[in-house]
Amino acid sequence: MAKIDIQFSLFSAFYSPLISTMSGGFLEAEGLEPAWSVSPPGVSAIAALEDGSAQVVQSALSQAFAPLNRGEAPSAVHFAQVNEMDGFFLTGRAADPAFTWDKLEGAEVVMFKGGQPRAMFRYACHKAGIDFDRIKPVTPGGPAEIDRAFRAGQGDYVQQQGPFPQQLQADGLGQVVAQVGRQIGPCGFSSLAARRDWLDTEMARAFLRAYRKTRAYIVETPAAEIARAEKPCFPGIDEAVLADCIATYQQLGCWTPHVEITEAAYEKTLDIFEYNGLIKERHRYDQVCAVPPA
Repeated sequence: MAKIDIQFSLFSAFYSPLISTMSGGFLEAEGLEPAWSVSPPGVSAIAALEDGSAQVVQSALSQAFAPLNRGEAPSAVHFAQVNEMDGFFLTGRAADPAFTWDKLEGAEVVMFKGGQPRAMFRYACHKAGIDFDRIKPVTPGGPAEIDRAFRAGQGDYVQQQGPFPQQLQADGLGQVVAQVGRQIGPCGFSSLAARRDWLDTEMARAFLRAYRKTRAYIVETPAAEIARAEKPCFPGIDEAVLADCIATYQQLGCWTPHVEITEAAYEKTLDIFEYNGLIKERHRYDQVCAVPPA
């Protein structure tokens, strides 16, 4: 079998369409032996493409905006979508069926300090008609640090991807009150990236065959079955919690069957980053995205 190296920018059940290419055996069925890693804190997964230590990385369309803002061509291209919705949850200290977004004003929210998670959250607040600047942010670091901070008593609410919120619920330490993705709607949230020359290889075509089959599987298969296969990748998460998280993402609709990054999803991401003042111009689709290998 040919070895394929895959790197994640963040590792969570939100990226099950990529995780399940491995746990569901789809890559092996195409003659590819997968190895995976997570990019070190503060280091873009794109660096693994640049130094050849990975062939495919889980990234985001917005990754390409920084070099384009500098007038440089990105070193990688985004060729397939992973999620077409923001996958972050807002969890409070107690259940609140009557939660409204204005309750965040004046509250302490444990959240990401910057990057796409912050930009998306700020846009969601805008869509909800509240003043993001009236929120009191608590920014301890990455996903693990955010989880530890909330568990230690910091914040009234916390912004997290699954399955962290579902595990908080199972542990009796919080209750999900909102999904950020429902506030924003469909967009190009996360994607798969590679070098343009790799997309012309037989390995790329084999990967895409496996990925197309995985996307159908992730939509059609019961969450408990997917969770059972993925559980070895989440040693600190209860299997029932993982299944609950996967079922929630299936219901959210972020895992559409198609693999292509649509122009509509791309344009919505431009809207979000333009609102946040993070792009100098609306970069062309073909500067960031490519058609998946045939």
